Amino acid sequence: MRIWAFLDRCFFGTAAARPGALGVTLRILQYPYAVVRDLSRGEINLRAMGLVYTTLLSLIPLLAFSFAILRLFGGHRDLQPIVYEFFRPVGDAAAAELTDRVMQFANHVSGVVGSVGLALLAWTLVGTIKKVEDSFNFVWHVDHPRSFARRLAEYTSLLIAGPVLLVGFLSLTHAALSSAPVQEVVSLPLLHRLRGTSIALAPYAMVTAFFTAIYMIVPNTRVQWRAALIGALVGGVLWAAVGKMFTAFVVYSTRLTIVYAGFAFVVAALLWTYFGWLILLAGAQLSFYVQNPAYLRLGLQPLRLSSVELEQLALKLMYFVGRTHVAGGRLWTVNRLANELGLPGIAVAQMVTALERAGLLIVTDDDELVPARDTGGISVNEILDIARNQRSGHIAPRYVPVPPVDRVLAGVEEARRSRCGELTLRDLIDEVPRTALITERKSWSR
Repeated sequence: MRIWAFLDRCFFGTAAARPGALGVTLRILQYPYAVVRDLSRGEINLRAMGLVYTTLLSLIPLLAFSFAILRLFGGHRDLQPIVYEFFRPVGDAAAAELTDRVMQFANHVSGVVGSVGLALLAWTLVGTIKKVEDSFNFVWHVDHPRSFARRLAEYTSLLIAGPVLLVGFLSLTHAALSSAPVQEVVSLPLLHRLRGTSIALAPYAMVTAFFTAIYMIVPNTRVQWRAALIGALVGGVLWAAVGKMFTAFVVYSTRLTIVYAGFAFVVAALLWTYFGWLILLAGAQLSFYVQNPAYLRLGLQPLRLSSVELEQLALKLMYFVGRTHVAGGRLWTVNRLANELGLPGIAVAQMVTALERAGLLIVTDDDELVPARDTGGISVNEILDIARNQRSGHIAPRYVPVPPVDRVLAGVEEARRSRCGELTLRDLIDEVPRTALITERKSWSR
């Protein structure tokens, strides 16, 4: 822990805030450092291990369901090269054997199940995708998963359209490359080399595109395409690099075969599946940090604000929202307020939820914040009471009367209420000089 605390001071200290080459370098290195730090703490590793078990349970049902869907279009045989590419890092021989066995099982299952069996397969896969979503929501600090109806509709659509789109894309690409005009063009020496390079880079491009789609679709939050693409590019490079190293390890390691004998390829497949999920989740973590740099130092640790910080956050939040409501301008969102206050979005989101439940805020369909009541009818004491009385959901402690302590606390509470008096949110807003409001309104109009 002391080492990580020292590294935190190095990467997030005063040197990182300075201008110049050193500050820029430290700010860039904050991203890979934060991902490595989070991986070392074990939560992401445990999620990856759990997804290995989920993958084993869902691989055959997924392929069987895809077989049943693609048989309608005559493209079920195109799944084999996709499965082979997934297992290729375990070695050509082991990948071929695993692919043949998996395809035989999937073909057998899809051939014997009826409509009821197909529905059960779909139900199993929906539950599997939910576990994947839970892992991505954990990385993205999302507390609320999709609703059951939304999950069922979106996941079923993905399971039906996903295999069709993937196989259709591969078939169209193969047909385009095999066409006579393209063959004549690529026969030129320069373009022939370019064609070879493109073929070599195609798997990495497909992995990157696949990762980008996952990062944008699976988490139950809005993911910017730029953040998803950056995480997918890094994840794709790691996938290729780790895949090559893992292939070399499997091919040249004799101990694995000696110890596990005929089960060596199964062990290799399990290890590669674990590394694959770990890389996928690490890329998702990087995407999260690119979109939410305020979390770089916090990482996956639970956020705990003091009572003083909670009171300040509640007052500032209501002040910004109320001032915009009175003066006009662009409405605030949770992300904009988090950037303005220099806090992780989860802290602002939790406070917004508490204020919304208390009837002080309204969150619109566009995630914009507006006062739920007239700012002149919202007292400062009411805002402070909401901030001070947030609960974690645990049972309240038993009240034990201690007269000296009770008198001190009652005096503190009486002093606070006396100081705030009849002060309202509108009074706070009106304290700002009118010239400042006019200047701010002009900056918004730009």
